[in-house]
Amino acid sequence: MVETSGLVIKSTGSQYSVLSDNGKTITCRIRGKIRLKGIKSTNPVSVGDRVVYDEESTGEGVISKILERKNYIIRKATNLSKESHIIAANVDQAVLIVTINYPVTSGVFVDRFIAASEAFGIPVTIVFNKTDRYDEKHQELLAEWRDLYESIGYRTLAVSAKKQEDLSEVKNLLKDKISVLSGHSGVGKSTLINRIEPELNLKTAEISAIHQSGKHTTTFAEMHPLSFGGFIIDTPGIRGFGLVHIEKEELYHYFKEIFEHSDNCRFNNCNHYSEPGCSVKQAVEEGKIAFSRYESYLSILLNRNEKYR
Repeated sequence: MVETSGLVIKSTGSQYSVLSDNGKTITCRIRGKIRLKGIKSTNPVSVGDRVVYDEESTGEGVISKILERKNYIIRKATNLSKESHIIAANVDQAVLIVTINYPVTSGVFVDRFIAASEAFGIPVTIVFNKTDRYDEKHQELLAEWRDLYESIGYRTLAVSAKKQEDLSEVKNLLKDKISVLSGHSGVGKSTLINRIEPELNLKTAEISAIHQSGKHTTTFAEMHPLSFGGFIIDTPGIRGFGLVHIEKEELYHYFKEIFEHSDNCRFNNCNHYSEPGCSVKQAVEEGKIAFSRYESYLSILLNRNEKYR
């Protein structure tokens, strides 16, 4: 057998497509039980991982080692276990696709995703999609959301993946980077990717008229090369996003504006909830921290194991 290293570009749970360093794509499985120190995960190998594998005489490979990760983004497993599910590893940025309507993306979901990305050192850009469907009220809400997140320090874009001709801003965002694209089912991830890179021809589906939610069209995470440079990782639509591996005492570190206003709290271990002399609560009252963001923070603090749409 020949030992080779490569990049995991697709995961189906039991099999992995690995792009070897010599440019060959090979189907691999895991040897035994690979576990990463400190991580109980339903998928120890994820898209974006650098791995070492042995090529067998059958032409398939057996993964024997996962090389050290620079980061990963993770969510609570969909089953009832306490394990987590790694969405992607070794990424340069996370791009969260959001819709004001068709379907509605909640602010709590956005803030949970941002906090999880911040915890693992992954920069986030928010892309608001389906602007062609927004009425005046939706446009006003869009402007409020963009003003809020840009004031905190996050980049936002507003696009119509279905009708917009010029998607150069999105292409520039993705160029020469490994980007994980995420969001609820139905927000238009696959449509956006197809507009940017038509040859990929990813499967799309219409929104359910009854439930105003998307149908899952991406079953497994997969990494796609971009003709203009870089990779995108398309992920299954996330119906809920549960934070894991973040202690409540450190949660406020991942809300930039809350962290900035925490220095003057009376107590060093202040959770910014019920403690007296809290400078964060004062900043909320003075309008220096948006109430919606503080609500999201409290929601996560008090219900850290829950999932939010």
